Amino acid sequence: VTQLDVFYGNSIQILLFAPPVYGQVQDIDGNNYKTVTIGNKTWMAQNLAVTKYDDGTPITEMTSAFDFKSTNSGAYIAYEASNSNAETVGYLYNGYVITSNKDVCMKGWHVPTSGEWNQLANALGGIESAGGRMKDVSDLWRVPNTAATNESGFSGLPGGSYCSVCLGN
Repeated sequence: VTQLDVFYGNSIQILLFAPPVYGQVQDIDGNNYKTVTIGNKTWMAQNLAVTKYDDGTPITEMTSAFDFKSTNSGAYIAYEASNSNAETVGYLYNGYVITSNKDVCMKGWHVPTSGEWNQLANALGGIESAGGRMKDVSDLWRVPNTAATNESGFSGLPGGSYCSVCLGN
């Protein structure tokens, strides 16, 4: 017979995640992306790197961060304006791309809303712990990446504050 002691104090929530199962989706440029289901939604597990809207219309490429921030039309740029980052981190898209009546995401996918980001955080235990569970464990993060576990399979990479992922419909 085993005796169990009872302790009183703060309660903690422990979430156990099964290893992620990845799917795949392809954009109009032929780029393939891993996808992962978290909660009841399927997310891209890699940053978007498309150069056209889903109807084939080109998106303007910017090579200067100043030009990217000051343009008044749809544009994309490589992280830190360095094309060598595009293969790893994908591209960043400005608000004109995101709010366009053209889709930057593939058919059946869309740019996530704030509410959908909140649902993702809640599925990962809340805003306080979701970041670490979503962050890639690579050394691409310049700040200490001590809380990163990527146990969700989301594989979040540093990329600034612009849109880089799509969510399945």
